[in-house]
Amino acid sequence: MRLIDELKERELLFDVTDEKIGDALENEHLTFYLGTDPTGSSLHVGHLVTFLVAERLKRKGHNPIILVGGATGLIGDPKEQGERKMLSQETVDKNLECLRKQIKTVFDFDKIVNNYDWVSKINVIEFLRDYGKNFNVNNMINKETVKARLDSGISYTEFSYQILQSLDWLHLLTEYNCQMQIGGQDQWGNITAGTDLIRKKLGTEKEVYGLTIPLILKSDGTKFGKSEGGKSVWLDPNMTSPYEFYQFWINIPDEEVEKRLKQFTFLSLEDIKEVIAKWNLNREERYAQKVLAKEVTTFVHGAAKTEEAINVSNALFSGDFSHLTASEIEMGFSDLETVNALDKPLIELVIEAKLASSKREAREFISNGAITINGNKVNDINHILTKEEAIEGKYILLRRGKKKYALVRL
Repeated sequence: MRLIDELKERELLFDVTDEKIGDALENEHLTFYLGTDPTGSSLHVGHLVTFLVAERLKRKGHNPIILVGGATGLIGDPKEQGERKMLSQETVDKNLECLRKQIKTVFDFDKIVNNYDWVSKINVIEFLRDYGKNFNVNNMINKETVKARLDSGISYTEFSYQILQSLDWLHLLTEYNCQMQIGGQDQWGNITAGTDLIRKKLGTEKEVYGLTIPLILKSDGTKFGKSEGGKSVWLDPNMTSPYEFYQFWINIPDEEVEKRLKQFTFLSLEDIKEVIAKWNLNREERYAQKVLAKEVTTFVHGAAKTEEAINVSNALFSGDFSHLTASEIEMGFSDLETVNALDKPLIELVIEAKLASSKREAREFISNGAITINGNKVNDINHILTKEEAIEGKYILLRRGKKKYALVRL
């Protein structure tokens, strides 16, 4: 199957600037670029699909350049509602270094560039004469994101963003023979502005291609990439733990799971058919979701952290935490109510951990077997926790009922 057809089959192709791109992807080794602005210190799941398309292209022999926009990050790509908050130079620089390290670690892309290196050398006269003169305002205001802002208003700063992104591509084409740009479907206007600038500056002999990836939406039409609590799911393990990351994927609804396997994993289409066939035999076991979660978490966080995430997930399902390691406890239960204790009565800890509101209630819960220590029921109201009960001498998990947990740190 041709690469362009596989992208269509996986629902990873929104639009292209030239139908000849299919043949070019098969017969040439194209240098292409994908840009991201350092508006945060980490990529999130919403960014992931475009980076995975870049990885797919790389595996087919094409050469990726990742552009982290130190210059464009100071300007702000227009969004449909309201001006972006302008970031300080210090914040942009800090975010840029974090993203550079993350992209190198997760994707192992060799070529990562910063457009501040060339944009900062252009003075305002050069910008207006050499670049701005090639842009028609009527065309610029018809770009989708700009058009959406005309009623509410858009600053010249954000309005000029497409010029900066266009000159980025012109620079990369001149310096690295970068013939293709990829991005999300919301980047279509910026990408086509780039192809127009290149043709005006270099003529039509040089073939260049734009390819956009569909915006990933949930089945209810809302943006993909938020946890059940509404938090963004980040690739940085310090912002979203590997366990939380794994849980996001394992909770993908049935109606979405086949599509997500196609979009976010490198399993072959034939292998995905087999996964779905097995899953359909007993959907309650969530086999397809488990395959999806394992594949994506392994790609982002590695096999060891994925195994820890699976162990935590299995422990929560079974209620047996005795086999967990201290690092697995830290990964899976970092957001729990935490109390520090050693040689304290269980009754006091149950109250401190907000598993009971009074000593009377705590005694009742303990005597009725509603409180467990690392998954084991305790009925002795005079029980005192000791270091010997702690996992690796560090942590004890208290649970009331099935879902209310607290972490005791020794």
